[in-house]
Amino acid sequence: MKKIIALSLVITCIGFQSCKNDEKQKEIEAAKAEGEKVVSSQCYKAIYEKDTIDLKVNTLKNGKISGDMVMKVANAPERTGEVAGEFKGDTLFVDYTFVDTTNKNTKFKNPMALLKRDSQLILGNGTMQTTMGVTYLVKDKPIDFENVKYKFTTVECTDKSK
Repeated sequence: MKKIIALSLVITCIGFQSCKNDEKQKEIEAAKAEGEKVVSSQCYKAIYEKDTIDLKVNTLKNGKISGDMVMKVANAPERTGEVAGEFKGDTLFVDYTFVDTTNKNTKFKNPMALLKRDSQLILGNGTMQTTMGVTYLVKDKPIDFENVKYKFTTVECTDKSK
């Protein structure tokens, strides 16, 4: 009889602990969702010769950046995807995860650095390196924001960019 009571007490304690953990997990998820709420959005467009890039940048409550980008580069498949990253000073570092129109089953991921200068975003040229399947900008090499093709200007957001 004592074993049954002890076992019941242990099971009850485990049940209470489990409920407490569930409540903590819900609080953590709620805080994360709150931090991921969009505070503001800004749309940009870059045009260079026959190339066009549309970019929508969402600033999240937690300070991170998310958004969408469509790249239409002459003589290349259209790329559609998402950006995610954060500002470090006046430079926005993002990863662009995209698919292209010729290979929709494969996702690609490239790092990008965009310098915010006044109301413009300037896509920098940096040295990239791939290690174990992950591409990143090399830290020791400077990013060139002067000799560039793509300078984004602010545009009004349309339903298409949302």
